Amino acid sequence: MPNVKVRKFLVSVEEVFHEGGPVAANPQCRGAVLAVIENPYAGKFHEDILPFMEDLKPLGLQMAQKLLAALGGDPRSIEGYGKGAIVGEAGELEHAALWHAPGGYAMRDVLGGAKAIVPSTKKVGGPGTRLDIPVTHVNASYVRSHFDAIEVGITDAPRANEMVVVLVMTTGPRVHARAGGLQAGDVKGEDGLR
Repeated sequence: MPNVKVRKFLVSVEEVFHEGGPVAANPQCRGAVLAVIENPYAGKFHEDILPFMEDLKPLGLQMAQKLLAALGGDPRSIEGYGKGAIVGEAGELEHAALWHAPGGYAMRDVLGGAKAIVPSTKKVGGPGTRLDIPVTHVNASYVRSHFDAIEVGITDAPRANEMVVVLVMTTGPRVHARAGGLQAGDVKGEDGLR
């Protein structure tokens, strides 16, 4: 990663046993990995920003591996995912868009070729900015039980010349999912939708 300068990583995992209903036999685990990196385009407009997308690919893979390890290491246990980025105030929203391919393809690769598009969000903000990362099922975006979001942020990031790039994964549906629709057990996994 010659052109990616990482200031720090944050990895977090939460276990959800219930949301007021019965205690789940197997809690849903929700994990996030965040990297605070220098934004090489902060401070002025650059027409050609695509080279940094290539530079971010190894970081995406490293982060996906870190997150999978934090959630137990078994790719078959991961049922939901998402990604996002927060750009510091000297950057622009388009800089966050550079994370789409490196973050998404890294997770799909680490998970053995997951089929669904990885949902994403992004914003510009200062230190302490929070971001809700959308989550969908890894093989079928229409599985309602896996529609979720994980809120992330870091107290001292992003600084004006930084970006926070994020990957999230879950090990199952919302703990008391009962909103109907396509069930995870009925996924065909052919088109990333159903």
